[in-house]
Formats: sequence, structure tokens, C-alpha cells
Amino acid sequence: MTTRVKCPTCQTEVIWNSESKFRPFCSDRCKLIDLGDWASEKHVIPVEPEFGHETLDVEGYDESSFFKED
Repeated sequence: MTTRVKCPTCQTEVIWNSESKFRPFCSDRCKLIDLGDWASEKHVIPVEPEFGHETLDVEGYDESSFFKED
């Protein structure tokens, strides 16, 4: 059975095998378009901040003494 996927950029059907050089993309062009979207932050992985701004203020992370000086 042949596995087929859709190109994430243009939705063209791509056969998933070792001969598909750009898989899951259909071409180098689509691969570069996707890379550009990540670079310009059109695609992001959502992450919740570990600390809220209030916590950082209470802990004094905005104080100049927090940062090491050489």
C-alpha cells in the first residue's frame, strides 16, 4: 500500500517514499515557503510562560543587581 500525504503548503498529493526528495512537501519551492513562514513567525508553537510578569516583578528580576557584572 502506498502512503500519500498532502503537501502542507499547496495541498498537492505527495507519495511518501524514499524517492520523494522533499517529503512531506511536493517541491523545494513549497519547502522554502514553509521555512519562510516559520522564520517570519506566521507559524508558532504555543507555549505558556513559566512565570507571569507579576511573579517576576515580586521576585525583583527587574532590579539592576540581578544581572551579573564582569
